[in-house]
Amino acid sequence: MTTRFITDRFMRYILLVSALLSVIIVFLIGAFTLMESWDAFTEIGLVDFVMGLQWHPIPDDPAASHYGIFGMIVASVIVTLGSIILGVPLALACAIFLAEIAPDSVHQVVRPAVELLAGIPSVVYGLVGMVWLVPVIRELFPVPGNTGFGFLASSIVLAVMILPTITNIAEDAIRAVPNYYREGSLALGSTQWQTIVNVVLPAARSGIVAAIILGVGRALGETMAMVMVIGNSTEFPVPLTDNPLTLILSRGRTLTGNVVMGLNYAAGVHRSALFATGIVLFVMIMVVNSVARIMIKKWSSQ
Repeated sequence: MTTRFITDRFMRYILLVSALLSVIIVFLIGAFTLMESWDAFTEIGLVDFVMGLQWHPIPDDPAASHYGIFGMIVASVIVTLGSIILGVPLALACAIFLAEIAPDSVHQVVRPAVELLAGIPSVVYGLVGMVWLVPVIRELFPVPGNTGFGFLASSIVLAVMILPTITNIAEDAIRAVPNYYREGSLALGSTQWQTIVNVVLPAARSGIVAAIILGVGRALGETMAMVMVIGNSTEFPVPLTDNPLTLILSRGRTLTGNVVMGLNYAAGVHRSALFATGIVLFVMIMVVNSVARIMIKKWSSQ
């Protein structure tokens, strides 16, 4: 056997081991979290835990404690949807601009600026939200009970945080579309914008969907900034007034925030319930990723 052949086989095995290690690490994390949360599922019950509306741990009286995370699941979904609604259009517009319209001189300035957003610590986003955004929301919406902390502030902060992830991946997906797609469309008389909307974006949709899903994963997993601006209320989210739109001004607590707020002092069933919260979050992210893979596979085959 030649040295070239041996090197090729060796690198193949190295890459295989690396891939298997990734799977093993995910499996071990899931297994450890499940083991730590088993007491919560057996003592509280899966249905009562997931569908329960009250979260009131009482260390001195465990029998009187309530461990229900349905309100936090709803809060996590609301914040994630809000960030996607606010952040995805802006991120896609930025990606289209960078990939299709911006001259090189502008691209060399805007692209590093977008990437810099990804390097800012989440606590900094939370501080900006607390000091600047929360007072603005409190002044703009003089609704009884509106403190400025809540879903709207959290969604805005999270939309900015997922912006670089979606923009960078979506831009790469758009740039990967072959140039003859564009040239053929322009040759048929389409304008540049018509070419982008009707040719380029449909061709890049699998990559764009992947970018959005990664953004959703980032939104579901964000912790510190959410703890600082969402208000951390364990009550089930309800509108502040008879107007259902005031729901976005309500306070709440996300699943990740619940783990952070209680893990330092939790013990017994309370500690196990926090690990069970992690399992629920783990399952939610797996469901999102699975749905995304099915969508991408379906669109890629068309």
